Amino acid sequence: MDRYLHSNAVVYASLILGFKMMTSIFSFYYVKIFLDHYHVSQAWFDVAQVIYLFWNAINDPLFAYWQDNSKLEIFRSRRLNVLYGAPLFALSFLLAWFPWGDYTSHPWLAGVHLLVVLSCWDTMLTFVGLAQCALFAEISHKQEDRLLLTKYTQVASILGASSVFFSQVLCDGLNNMASFQVFVVVLSLMSWGAMHYTGKHVRTMYDNVVPAPVDIESPSIPFKGNNSSGKKKLDSSSLSSFTQFKQIARQKNFIIFITVNFMQIFQTTYIRNFLSIFGDELLPQHVMSPFYRKFLYGSAFIIPQILVLCLSPVVGRKGYYRVILWSFYFKVVCAVLVFMAGRQQYMLLSLFMVIESSLPFAIFAFFSLAVSNIIDADQERYKRRLPLSSSVFAYNALFTKPAQSLAPMMIVAILNRNNYQEKVSGDMTAIQHQELSSAMFTVACAIPFVIGLLQILVWRPFSIRDSHITIAKHIET
Repeated sequence: MDRYLHSNAVVYASLILGFKMMTSIFSFYYVKIFLDHYHVSQAWFDVAQVIYLFWNAINDPLFAYWQDNSKLEIFRSRRLNVLYGAPLFALSFLLAWFPWGDYTSHPWLAGVHLLVVLSCWDTMLTFVGLAQCALFAEISHKQEDRLLLTKYTQVASILGASSVFFSQVLCDGLNNMASFQVFVVVLSLMSWGAMHYTGKHVRTMYDNVVPAPVDIESPSIPFKGNNSSGKKKLDSSSLSSFTQFKQIARQKNFIIFITVNFMQIFQTTYIRNFLSIFGDELLPQHVMSPFYRKFLYGSAFIIPQILVLCLSPVVGRKGYYRVILWSFYFKVVCAVLVFMAGRQQYMLLSLFMVIESSLPFAIFAFFSLAVSNIIDADQERYKRRLPLSSSVFAYNALFTKPAQSLAPMMIVAILNRNNYQEKVSGDMTAIQHQELSSAMFTVACAIPFVIGLLQILVWRPFSIRDSHITIAKHIET
């Protein structure tokens, strides 16, 4: 069994490798390429983000209900979701990096390009991502097995996230567009290959389980025993989407988790999308050489995965609840210390940027343990034959995905009010430059401080705390 779990974990990690290679590049560069290279206007940027916000939120429960309840194996099987979704996912990744025409003469075209990119990207990200999340919950119920999976996935994430570092070293980021375009094409092919391997070989506990019939008078509970009363049997897929939603969304721990997760996603989205923009402004060239700047940006995608490997034994002993809570206290303290020191303390500021671009992402990796336990609790509470893994992840996404649009909209609005557009156009005065730097520094300190305080208050009542000292029950098949 141990050998089987390790081999299956390697197969699952291959999915994470392909997934991470593309998502790291996309999240790091897409805002910068549309703002600094395609010069999309703030109006079009906001329109695209608002449409993205709604589509990003609603497509998760739609796809999840489809994946959890479809009678067609190609949609119900997580493995097949990955196998057939991977090539389309790779194609959607490539859309952002090739301009569609002359954006100077047709500025609206840049906005339409952004809208299409975000819609296509998120559609395939959701379809494959839901399968990825569900696989994590369904490979094993044991907490120690899930920690083992987490370790394997973080090794894969280290390799996948290094795509940003290599893009900086090989292509100088977006400064050499021709080389960068070749780089992303090769990267998309590698990602497709890695995910294809998972789609061919990954296995879960439920591969040979068929949905049990349910009592028509209590559709959430499997019907057991002989049908002597003559009651009509229904397949578990007869549960309406709204019924599933009510059952999941009313749970206290689910509400707490999605609130904390929304704030965490807001912070991590802001960091990924604006790290290079803030770093270029707050850490001048005479302070940080181009080589160390590339190292900073590249390490921001690698250090979080190393932190997860280092923190995994602590999570195994103390539980994810306490580790997550401690991280909230830590980022509040760091934000206060850096703000009090001031933005002229460049070494401290650079260290703060490394911490801010690493710790929230490392802690975010352990959120999957919390949501997996929520899935287990939901399955036990409603006596489900099969867990509604995709649905739980999707309803979580319904409430938290809007943060991925709100964060860039809010930060771009703040930057533009403080002369960022003048910087892009090259018409910035010295006074405007000081105002922009001051605004960026305030934002960099305020976001972790405010979010950290709110997360501490919300996370404390979360009650599934001790899964690290209990052995989760397997569903016998």
